[in-house]
Amino acid sequence: MRLLALDEEAERLGLQRGMTLADARAMIPHLAVEDIDEAADANLLEAVADWAERYTPLVALDPPNGLVLDITGAAHLLGGEAPLLADLGGRLLMQGFAVEAAIADTPAAAYAAARYGNGGIVAPGSSAGMLSPLSLAALRLSHDVVAALDRVGLKRIGQLLAAPRAPLAARFGRGLLYRLDCALGIEEEAISPRRPVAALVAERRFAEPVSREEDIAATLASLAAALAGKLEEIGEGARLLELALFRVDGAVRHIAVSTSRPVRAPRLVGDLFREKFAGLAEEIDAGFGFDMIRLSVLASAPVDPAQVDLAGDALAESDLDALIDRVGARLGGKSVSRIAACDSHIPEQAARMIEPNAPPARPLPADAWHIDPRPLRLFEKPEPVEAIAEVPDGPPIGFRWRRALYRVARAEGPERIGAEWWQDHPDQFTRDYFRVEDAAGHRFWLFREGLFGRETGAPRWYLHGVFA
Repeated sequence: MRLLALDEEAERLGLQRGMTLADARAMIPHLAVEDIDEAADANLLEAVADWAERYTPLVALDPPNGLVLDITGAAHLLGGEAPLLADLGGRLLMQGFAVEAAIADTPAAAYAAARYGNGGIVAPGSSAGMLSPLSLAALRLSHDVVAALDRVGLKRIGQLLAAPRAPLAARFGRGLLYRLDCALGIEEEAISPRRPVAALVAERRFAEPVSREEDIAATLASLAAALAGKLEEIGEGARLLELALFRVDGAVRHIAVSTSRPVRAPRLVGDLFREKFAGLAEEIDAGFGFDMIRLSVLASAPVDPAQVDLAGDALAESDLDALIDRVGARLGGKSVSRIAACDSHIPEQAARMIEPNAPPARPLPADAWHIDPRPLRLFEKPEPVEAIAEVPDGPPIGFRWRRALYRVARAEGPERIGAEWWQDHPDQFTRDYFRVEDAAGHRFWLFREGLFGRETGAPRWYLHGVFA
């Protein structure tokens, strides 16, 4: 058992990461230790990353205890890089974290300055001077590579900068030079944001935290109005919106709503979020209040220009669309579904249920093919029946279904549906469908699977649905 993390007091007493617990207890008999909980640590890092999105949406994880923020174009929102760095560090300290942070031209240089240097802001173009006195471990090299470099007398990054590159690559591999070039900005190192970047964002920061529902609703309406103008400029409407509530103590609550059609009217956005709030299992805990609220458009789609009446007001949206959106917001998107056509002529595979906000499929032309009337109730899977026909390829004259006998009085068909030869399903056969009616007026949709004498010697019968 080894020490993986230390607090400041443990470091002051001379303990080091990686030493065995037995050696540590030999130095400090009453040392307080806790078993590592990697899942809890990962969850905490995710929570801090949520909080860090108050500065930029481009936040990447650097496990086990680091974050990388791309603040390009975002520092001016807090008055510059220095105020941003001071605000970030001060807020994390108030939340009980020990934090080291740095701003540099590249992620690798910022990593080195925060973990091995003095932190702070590295002036543009001065990464090489900052890196020179640092240990080689600051380049995120493996332990074996650092040890191999140490054996030949290379201990500092500055020594690598002055050494010929070709012998280094030949002896230690291209990975060493790649890490060095990433820190210097010669090689581009992109970060991978943990969450998709929103297409449009509107946010409001508060000097005094807000917690009342009326204040949150008013802020939401204002943010929705700001986004509506931007959406109208690009001719699109929102399909997926997310409201982020940043609490003073660092907790963040994300609430998302989806729509069945593109929307941008602030009133509709407000109605959807009111339904969402009403359907939440628990109330939103404001704590000591929210000091920032953000509304993001995570997905959008083109929308036709709004039709207006003689007074200049937009005409009302479809009542059905509004109902679908409200039910989905209250009960969740998976509670409402719609039917979409699929590229298959097999009846049970010709349609599927999708969420209302899924993009619509390309409609088939009306004359794509002729389809006979389908039963009102179509079984998810055809049910086998015992049927009798006068001739092997003729309609049935009687059948047994669910232990009941039915004598066919009238029959129509067949409607032939061939197997999908382009699919790798050797067990599929041609189907001949018949619409039959018994003496009592009950109508059924049966099919015979397999062409007699050509595909099989013993075709099987199935009942696929019943008519009203």
